[in-house]
Amino acid sequence: MTLSPRDRRVSRRIGAIAESATLKVDAKAKALKAEGRPVIGFGAGEPDFPTPDYIVDAAVEACRDPKNHRYTPAGGLPELKKAIAAKTLRDSGLEIEPAQVLVTNGGKQAIYAAFAAMVDPGDEVIVPAPYWTTYPEAIQLAGGVPVEVLADETQDYKVTVEQLEAARTDRTKVLLFVSPSNPTGAVYTSAEIKAIGQWVEDNDLWVLTDEIYEHLVYDDGDTGSMPVLCPFLQDNCVVVNGVAKTYAMTGWRVGWMIGPKDLVKAATNLQSHATSNVSNVAQRAAIAAVEGDLTAVDEMRTAFHRRRATIVSMLNEIDGVLCPMPGGAFYAYPSVKGLLGREHGGKVIDTSADLAEYILETAEVAVVPGEAFGSPGYLRLSYALGDDDIVEGITRLQKLFS
Repeated sequence: MTLSPRDRRVSRRIGAIAESATLKVDAKAKALKAEGRPVIGFGAGEPDFPTPDYIVDAAVEACRDPKNHRYTPAGGLPELKKAIAAKTLRDSGLEIEPAQVLVTNGGKQAIYAAFAAMVDPGDEVIVPAPYWTTYPEAIQLAGGVPVEVLADETQDYKVTVEQLEAARTDRTKVLLFVSPSNPTGAVYTSAEIKAIGQWVEDNDLWVLTDEIYEHLVYDDGDTGSMPVLCPFLQDNCVVVNGVAKTYAMTGWRVGWMIGPKDLVKAATNLQSHATSNVSNVAQRAAIAAVEGDLTAVDEMRTAFHRRRATIVSMLNEIDGVLCPMPGGAFYAYPSVKGLLGREHGGKVIDTSADLAEYILETAEVAVVPGEAFGSPGYLRLSYALGDDDIVEGITRLQKLFS
């Protein structure tokens, strides 16, 4: 039977997009809380700290200024682009011009814009797994083909040059590189970054490096920004960043992409038709954030460092769970393979997706299964929540699997 145009209600391109697994888990946890259930949510990657006062004050002042009630340049306020350039030089050592910056509605839009500007239909993008759920969707929406390369806990969730080379074909155009990683917290060393960067250069590829967790590195990790450690890549490298994680500003929706001027101009043209400018009030707040010192950031990192030790130690006390110590970000990514294929609650549970559902319904603890990140057999738990909630939540898991 032939379908009429009206019967084809959703386009194939958009119909193929999956709902964000992390937001889905977070929404379900919040819905259960609203029903009065004492759910503890480890699902969302969102700091529990308030946005620092000086940033909020800048937004309040901006609200009162009529110039912020109007359209502004689609690519971002010139003052913010200049501030991002200065911040990038200060924090990572990468020297750029404001014309190389596109201010976006959060890091997600920066990722979508970057892949839309770089990728043609059929181009392959190598995606190290475990990966954040949005990356493959953004690649596919641009017409590209994500090629997954899995690194498990035996290699600290970090891919090797040999794995990347094995995945490369004559259709490969871009490498996605993320350090510190969501969902694993893995941090590549300077030597590892240089080796991967040289491989990118040797094979005439592009690289998109997501640096949204740049300030959340623990134990004085030896790491750095790829275009700084590999300056020969700067003409073929896109950096994605934003204020969300560093300054506890997830709801303000300000991110950016940095890249060669021609690519940034193309992505800006796209944004001019898609969303136009980011909220001016949020941009003014972001100026205060990136121009300010890192005192508030240091305080948050200290708390995350403490919580990291707590959650990893407690998870590893559960028989059947193996949790490496993450080097950055604010996620623990334990293997739960030892819990699978066993009877829980009167039935055998074979997948981490079913295990996460069982944990939520039985222990009232929300976690995200590894299936969402391209690596079944694992769970992601954010430790960007209060110390007491972490202890209570993991204690419930210990009792559940004792």
